[in-house]
Amino acid sequence: MRYQISINKNKIEGQIKLPASKSISNRVLIINALSYSPYPVQNLSNSDDTKVLLEALFSNQNKFDIGHAGTAMRFLTAFISKIVGEWEITGSERMKQRPIKILVDALNELGAKIEYLEKEGFPPLKIFGSHLKGKTIELDGSVSSQYISALLMLAPTIENGLAINLKGNITSRSYIELTLKLMGKFGVRHEWKENTIYVPEQKYFPMDFTVEADWSGASYWYQMLALAQKGDVFLENLKLDSLQGDANIATWFEQFGVFSEQKKEGVLLKKMKSVQPERLTIDFIENPDVAQTFACLCVAKKVPFHFSGLKTLKIKETDRIAALQNELAKFGASLTEPKHGELEWDGQIDLQLKEETPIVKTYHDHRMAMAFAPMALSGLQMEIDDPMVVTKSYPAFWEDLKNVGFEVVEIQS
Repeated sequence: MRYQISINKNKIEGQIKLPASKSISNRVLIINALSYSPYPVQNLSNSDDTKVLLEALFSNQNKFDIGHAGTAMRFLTAFISKIVGEWEITGSERMKQRPIKILVDALNELGAKIEYLEKEGFPPLKIFGSHLKGKTIELDGSVSSQYISALLMLAPTIENGLAINLKGNITSRSYIELTLKLMGKFGVRHEWKENTIYVPEQKYFPMDFTVEADWSGASYWYQMLALAQKGDVFLENLKLDSLQGDANIATWFEQFGVFSEQKKEGVLLKKMKSVQPERLTIDFIENPDVAQTFACLCVAKKVPFHFSGLKTLKIKETDRIAALQNELAKFGASLTEPKHGELEWDGQIDLQLKEETPIVKTYHDHRMAMAFAPMALSGLQMEIDDPMVVTKSYPAFWEDLKNVGFEVVEIQS
C-alpha cells in the first residue's frame, strides 16, 4: 500500500494533539517496574514501541518478540538480565541485523548470563536472570545512547551500584541526560564527573508520573510551517522547557521564520516571516532523530547543508544516511557522505535524477515517512510506500495531516 501526498494551499493552521514522548514513556516504564510502583504511568505513548514494551513488562510469558522496537530490545535485555528465570528475546529480521554486543558484553561483565541464539553479537538472545554486581565498566561514548541508558536505569538495583566510564566523544548526550533526569524524578541520585557517570546502589521511590508530548513528533510541524508561506499551529502538551533534548529545534527553526511561544496548554508555533539560511550547518550529535526532518526541509527549500554527528543513524531502523541519499535523489538531490557520520548537499537539483512523482521507500522507518511528507508544501507530489510505518511513534500522523489540509490518498501498490 502507498499514500499519495499533496496539498493545494500554502497556509497551515490547526491544533494538534501530539503523541506522548516515546523516549520518556519507554524509560519511565522500566523505572516504574524497577521501583515496584503501584501507580500506572499517565499519558503513555500509543506508539508501537511503547505498546510492545508495556506488553512485555506485564506478560506471563518468558519469550518476547519486540518486532522493530530497538528501544524495547535494549531496555528489556538489561531489565530481565537480573530477573530470576530463563528468557528469550527476539525481533524482526531488521532487528536481527542491529548490533547488541556492546550491551551484552557489559551485562555479562556485571555477572549476567546472556547467550546468542543465532548470530554472535546480534539478537535473538537467551538470558538467564542473575544476581548482578557493580563495578566500573568502560563504554565507547559514540555508541547508541540506548545501551548506556539501559545500564544506567538498572544501576541503582545492582549490588554496589555502577560506574560507567565513557571513552571518546559522547553521542546523543541529551538522551543520557534525559535518562538521568527521569531517574532523579524517582529519587535516584548520581554523579557525572568528566566522562564517568556513577550511580550508587539505592532504591527508586514510586511516584505518579505523566508523560509530556514528543518533541521528535513536533519537529514535523515545525518543518511544515517552515515550508508554508504563512500559518500557525498549536501543539498540545508540548513544553519549551522540556526534559527532551530535541526541544533545541525550537531555536533552530527560527532561521526559517518559525517562532515558538509557550502557552498554558502547549506551544504555539507561528510562521512570522519568509526567511531561510544561505547554508545550514548543524551537528546532530545530541539530536540525531531530527536529522531526517532537516535534510528533507533543506532539499525542499533548496538550502545547501552540511550535517555531522550522524554516526548512530547507520544502526537505526535502517541505515538512515543511505536511505536519505537514495530517496532524496528521487527529488534531484545528490547527497554525499564526506566523512563517516556526515551528510552534505550543494543545493543543486539534478534534473536527470529527479522523478516526476517519486515513490519514497520508508525502509520500515517511521521517520522516513514523516520527514518526507511535509515536502508536499513545496509543490512536490510524491507517494509514500508502507505509510503505516508511522504507528511506531505517531499513529495519528496521517489523520493530523488531513485535518490541516493535506490530501492523503491510498493507492494499492
